Amino acid sequence: MAWFDWGVLMVAATAAGWVDAVVGGGGLILLPAILITMPQLSPQMALATNKLTSVNGTAAAVFTFSRKVAMQWRLMIPAAVLAAVFAGLGAAAVSLIDKALFIPIVMVLLVAIAVFVTMRPTLGTTLAHHQPSPVRVWTTVLVAGGVIGFYDGLLGPGTGTFLIVTFAVMLGTEFVRSAAMAKVINLGSNLGALIFFAATGNVWWTLGLAMAACNVLGAVLGARMALAKGAGFIRIVLLVVVVVMVIRLGWQQFAQ
Repeated sequence: MAWFDWGVLMVAATAAGWVDAVVGGGGLILLPAILITMPQLSPQMALATNKLTSVNGTAAAVFTFSRKVAMQWRLMIPAAVLAAVFAGLGAAAVSLIDKALFIPIVMVLLVAIAVFVTMRPTLGTTLAHHQPSPVRVWTTVLVAGGVIGFYDGLLGPGTGTFLIVTFAVMLGTEFVRSAAMAKVINLGSNLGALIFFAATGNVWWTLGLAMAACNVLGAVLGARMALAKGAGFIRIVLLVVVVVMVIRLGWQQFAQ
């Protein structure tokens, strides 16, 4: 790799860490950067190296958020473990499933999220006063850890966004707390997918760890900014990132 390519990937890793910490979606910055600068890599190795980077950035975001936000660890830990298991299963299914079939579905879901968040301006701005029922809580665990965890291992774009909106709708948490909780689940899903990819020899460790250092920097900056700016800031960034993700996925799906 040329020094210029290394520089591009380090900048992309920093930007991805920032976006991931705030609303998720950093993979749509870093993964294309990896594939563009190194087209010789297999999709599995590019995805695996991206996961190594993301694990470190996500862990840094969890640590930063947890110092300021009250975390529901009794809920988060089982969901994160479930996400690790199902993300590993999703990673194992990468080579078996035509991912192009899922991209239009993901685009529709993202558009639906953008419309839903826009039409409900109070969503995620305040914490619900009532406690969710146990059934609702464990349904959230299954959706966040099982369904979204599997999706993260299989495809990935928008995982953090899906988690944030799931927590805001199902548990009534404001966006700052939803973002903090999402990072815990995302850490589990990233770790589960990484374990599978590492076991199959698909991780480029040198590049992944170098990008991880930049990703951690971006994640800490993003988490601190989310904490300082609050739910309104996260809402705006979420909508912007969703629009960018839809455009990027649409280009990937229909412009080739």
